[in-house]
Amino acid sequence: MSIWNERYSGEDYHFGTEPNAFLVTQKHLLKPGMSCLAVADGEGRNGVWLAGQGLDVLSVDSSSVALDKARKLAQERGVKVRFEQADLAAWAWGDSRFDVVVAIFIQFAPPGLREQMFAHIKRCLKPGGLLLLQGYTPRQLEYRTGGPSQAENLYTEPMLRDAFADMDILHLREHDGIINEGAGHNGMSALIDLAARRKV
Repeated sequence: MSIWNERYSGEDYHFGTEPNAFLVTQKHLLKPGMSCLAVADGEGRNGVWLAGQGLDVLSVDSSSVALDKARKLAQERGVKVRFEQADLAAWAWGDSRFDVVVAIFIQFAPPGLREQMFAHIKRCLKPGGLLLLQGYTPRQLEYRTGGPSQAENLYTEPMLRDAFADMDILHLREHDGIINEGAGHNGMSALIDLAARRKV
């Protein structure tokens, strides 16, 4: 994944070192000891924050450069995170393995891969397990403050409602807001948030 290694190669953290704002608003749903998968966690800002809340975190990303920076961040913050380099298209996600899956801006995935990943996410959650997901909507192509340039990679409320119709949707909302996540995500953004539980 040389494109991602190149993106993460700077001295700074491309998406900053602070957790995603939507993720922080869902803190009340998280409990110490929960097993958590941070999908495409990049330089570790979300996985490290989750570990700081007492969760048992597996942070997975395709970029070796990002993972090295994530390990450094975890060490600086004094938290323990398990890191794994993986191609998510071929990775063994497992079944009923995690209490929480966190998927923040995983929109590198075109529609075919996205469908596979969503199916894997649902399967790897334990019954009653929680999915926290944030992405960009197509209006983000006007703002150009982060995210992919391919419209087909972006999310809409009907698409996510359909993709996760077999889960209990706790929260699903499209909204515009200013985010400040390093150089990678900075400025007014067209966002969509999802919190959902796997049915028991």
